[in-house]
Amino acid sequence: MFARKLVRSFKFIVRRKLFFLLIIFISLLLATNYQLPTVFADEIEDLQKQIDELNEARQLSVKATKPLEGQLESLKRQLAQIQASLNNLSTNIKAKQKDLDVREDKLALQQALLEQRVKAYYIRSYLADPLLVIFSSIGAGDLFRDLSYRQSVTREDRSIISSITAEVVDLLTQKTKLEKDKVKLASFQGEVDKNANFLGGEIKKAKDYQADLTGKIAELSQKQQEILAARSGQFIASIGDSELADDYNASIKGFREAAPAGSFAVFSFGAHTHRKGMSQYGARGRASSGQDYKAILKAYYGKEPVSKDTGGDINVSGYGSMNFEEKYLYGIAEMPSSWHPEALKAQAVAARTYAYRYKLNGQAICTTEACQVFSRSKADDSPQSWKDAVNATRGQVIEDVVTFYASTHGVFIPAIGWDTTDGGGGGNFVDKSFEKSGGSPWVYKAWYTQGYSVNSDKCGRSNPWLNGTEMADIVNAALVLIKGSSEEASRITPISSCWGGNPYSMDELKNVAGKYGGISSASSVSVVQGNGSTNQVTIDGVSLQGADFKKAFNLRAPGRMSIPQSGFAFFNIEKK
Repeated sequence: MFARKLVRSFKFIVRRKLFFLLIIFISLLLATNYQLPTVFADEIEDLQKQIDELNEARQLSVKATKPLEGQLESLKRQLAQIQASLNNLSTNIKAKQKDLDVREDKLALQQALLEQRVKAYYIRSYLADPLLVIFSSIGAGDLFRDLSYRQSVTREDRSIISSITAEVVDLLTQKTKLEKDKVKLASFQGEVDKNANFLGGEIKKAKDYQADLTGKIAELSQKQQEILAARSGQFIASIGDSELADDYNASIKGFREAAPAGSFAVFSFGAHTHRKGMSQYGARGRASSGQDYKAILKAYYGKEPVSKDTGGDINVSGYGSMNFEEKYLYGIAEMPSSWHPEALKAQAVAARTYAYRYKLNGQAICTTEACQVFSRSKADDSPQSWKDAVNATRGQVIEDVVTFYASTHGVFIPAIGWDTTDGGGGGNFVDKSFEKSGGSPWVYKAWYTQGYSVNSDKCGRSNPWLNGTEMADIVNAALVLIKGSSEEASRITPISSCWGGNPYSMDELKNVAGKYGGISSASSVSVVQGNGSTNQVTIDGVSLQGADFKKAFNLRAPGRMSIPQSGFAFFNIEKK
């Protein structure tokens, strides 16, 4: 009886021990803050930080007055990086979920094993009662062997129970965390989608805004190009059969005598010209100094003429085929018939050579300044002096040269250098130029008319003189063109009804140019010249390259004022 009570007591103690052992084991796991392998923790915090930054940037962008494409592109790249991180996180979560599913399946089997092990542990703990072992043992050797075996199996059961219990706790913990990660992932993805939609809209608005702005700037730039083309000379002078008189107000004499004190005037060296080949007024000056037509041609083209068979016809646009020597060339008559015969001969050879290429190739030659100006009335009734020049040089052409020519080059021709009596420049190059001795009214002139004729449109101006405020306005235009944005520069056009557009007022332009060193009024000027070009202009301490000043002048100067040169800038600024 006593033995049975003792056994029952031991069984109760063992059961309680097993229960408490399990509780203690779990408590120990929790008390030691058992850590699962936590991927994603740092990633999620980093993503949250990035999304917060993105939201802040989005709010800043909303408040911005003008969307900046560069900023939006940066945010777009950041968004793409976040999306890539989310994709990786999602992939990791899916892999973890798959791993947990496999572990859960395995754990179902281990749970059955756990139940068996607990049951066996209970039974063995009951059978491991020392009294039962003692009572059931035959000898001392059997007693110790049996006790040792039972203790070993009991330890194995405890180890398996502990391992499976830990696996259960780990699985439950990771499943709980995984569910939280899924919730966060869904939240992050929502934020990313929200930002993606926002940025898409902002980028579209920025693109639309920029496209609209680009269109407006392009429209204004086109207007500027039209102004530059009109003022820079996209045509070549044709002298015709009458010599144009100079304009007193456009001359240095008129400026010095009649302009108010403190005035400025911009004088161009030459007219609308490409500065290629022969200067017609220069040829006249050379002829007057004793040079014959061959010397004149060699001076301008580097070669003397040779004889060719130029008989037959040439195809002339709008007129069809006609005799080359005795009809077409008679109709050129570029120079006034009163000019020196040697100058007329030089012109006849240049005109013949230019057209001879078309004749040889069977091409039709145009009748405008784009080729050579042809007049049917002159062809039918040409001045005798011109006919004599054509007949005297019949068949003579210059080989392998395109014989360009223009009325006045402005003393310097890139291919040959200075067109002066001594072949040099210096401060008196105009005085010693063949163009001046040839009587060119355009070798040094301030331009303020629409064309060559003194009677052409002047857009309300009676002279080309500028006061100090007007000159400062041109300086300010140059500064904005050089240093300002395309949007700022787009409104630099003349303040005149002749040109239209939406030009700055002088005060507006002065305010814009203020941050670039603009001036309010001009009172001093100095100009540095080079070989056939104006190198630098300095007005009240503001130094500009000659080409930059020319561009600003042709875009902003009042009325029809211009520096009428194509492809170069060669001018001077006078101050009274």
